[in-house]
Amino acid sequence: MNPTAGQYVEEGEIFDRRPRVPQAAHDTPGTPVRPTWAWVSNLGGVALVAALLWWLGTGPALAALRRIDTAAVVAALLLGALSTVCCAWRWRLVAGGLGVRLPLGTAVADCYRAVFLNATLPGGVLGDVHRAVRHGREAGDLGRAVRAVVWERSAGQVVQVTLAAALLLALPSPVRPWLPEATALALAVALVVVLAARALPRSGPSRRARALRAAAADVRAGLLTRRTGPGVLLASAVAVLGHLGTFLVAARVAGATAPLAQLLPLTLLALLAMGLPANVAGFGPREGVAAWAFGAAGLGAAQGVSTALVYGALVVVAALPGAAVLLLGRLPARFSYRSTPRTVGQGGSAAVPAAGLAGSA
Repeated sequence: MNPTAGQYVEEGEIFDRRPRVPQAAHDTPGTPVRPTWAWVSNLGGVALVAALLWWLGTGPALAALRRIDTAAVVAALLLGALSTVCCAWRWRLVAGGLGVRLPLGTAVADCYRAVFLNATLPGGVLGDVHRAVRHGREAGDLGRAVRAVVWERSAGQVVQVTLAAALLLALPSPVRPWLPEATALALAVALVVVLAARALPRSGPSRRARALRAAAADVRAGLLTRRTGPGVLLASAVAVLGHLGTFLVAARVAGATAPLAQLLPLTLLALLAMGLPANVAGFGPREGVAAWAFGAAGLGAAQGVSTALVYGALVVVAALPGAAVLLLGRLPARFSYRSTPRTVGQGGSAAVPAAGLAGSA
């Protein structure tokens, strides 16, 4: 290590360890151009909901929304708090594994703010983008902070899909006949991706090699250590159960009287549909899949759309604490971030240069 030059040597390679400086306020980057796909996806989500309401009529949906009572609101707030705290804990674990300090109280507040923005803005991910950038600026390492959010969100999606596959295989649903083939295909694709990633060169100064080294080190330190792995798995599973619980509450509010064993896979399919990009604050594919799933199960497409719309309303209610956080602004100074260098021996991962992390974020 040469402290004067701000560099260190690892396995014959020299990396710059100087911290990245956030862009100054007076810098004027090029004006970003909003991708056409973003407009198409947002309009597609709105058009899908409008088409469903035109086809099925607005009466059942409005009647279901009017049935939202105090008990449903309290249940949504409690289940939303459970899921949000679990997501914040998962984020804290992954960020800590990557060497970025994140107090749990700050993580919970930032996650609530993100949930509110996700529930009220098009796309459904702008809140997570906001918390990643804010955390990176506060920590002084935008690259690692963004990667922490990417990895913790990815871990949550993997756990959700895995739980969904297990539940859909165990319970009767409209997609059950095709699940064995779909599961086998998904596992084959995942295996091909893993083998292709392992076959790519990881040595040398190229950007691709640095990105692969950084990604491998991030996964080892942020997701696969004894300190982070079990917590990430548990937090993700409980968060998914919280979302499912809210969906089941919405189904009961919307008038569904079917047994839970029949409703659970249907609501799970609608929840998975929220991951599709063509949505506005979650609305769009969720209602379309719910209409198909409930209709195929003999409960009626109108029942499915009503359940999905009530769920969307309950999610907005559960996210209201995030609006308070957004209005209150920044947390007190005692809740501070601190970025720490990650070296050999921390979390079992190899040292990764900050420049390499930021360059592939």
